[in-house]
Order: sequence, then C-alpha cells, then structure tokens
Amino acid sequence: MAVTQNTSINLVIDQGTDFSKNLTVTTDGSTAYDISGLTFRAQMRPSYESSTLTAEFTTAIVTATSGIYKLSLTDVQTKAISSGRYVYDVMITLSDSTIEVVHSGIVTVNPRATKP
Repeated sequence: MAVTQNTSINLVIDQGTDFSKNLTVTTDGSTAYDISGLTFRAQMRPSYESSTLTAEFTTAIVTATSGIYKLSLTDVQTKAISSGRYVYDVMITLSDSTIEVVHSGIVTVNPRATKP
C-alpha cells in the first residue's frame, strides 16, 4: 500500500529557457509527507511505453519536512527538446527501499521564435 499519493500535474516548458518547478509530496492530497533523506528520480519521454529518454530532470529537496522538492532543467537541456507533448513521472525511494510514483502528467514544450 502506498504511503504517498500520486498526483497528476501537467508541466509547461519553454524551449531554450531554464525550467524549475516546486512540487509537494503528500499522503492524501493535502497532508505533507516528510521527504528528509529520500531519493527522487524524474524522467520525461515521448510516451510511457517509450524507451527513448527525452530528458532527465534534476531533483532537489527544498523543504524536507513540508514535502517540497524541485524539478529543474537547464536552458541547454530545454533547447535540445523538440516542441510537442511528452509524459513524465517522479519516483521516490522510501526509507524501506520501496519505490513509489509521487507525480506524473503531461509536459508541453513550447517552441520559441527567439533563439539563444
């Protein structure tokens, strides 16, 4: 049985810009889950069935006791992603080595006319 809730959150990324988004891990949609010392992994792909990795997000804990962590990509990473729709998910490894998905959803990558 899951101790965290998998929340669907859609993301929007502009090509060629830095991306950063804070997300909160909860047990029931409103109660924060303490993520102190836990490990996160987040990836973006063309589809959930795809073996092609589009991007690996950098993850960082922001406020552990409040369950807040950050997903980020650099401008160099987002420039390399073609505009379109992708999927992502974030997996967390709990203290007992259980792995759970805490966030997932659609990523929309917007094209930019201005090229860095």
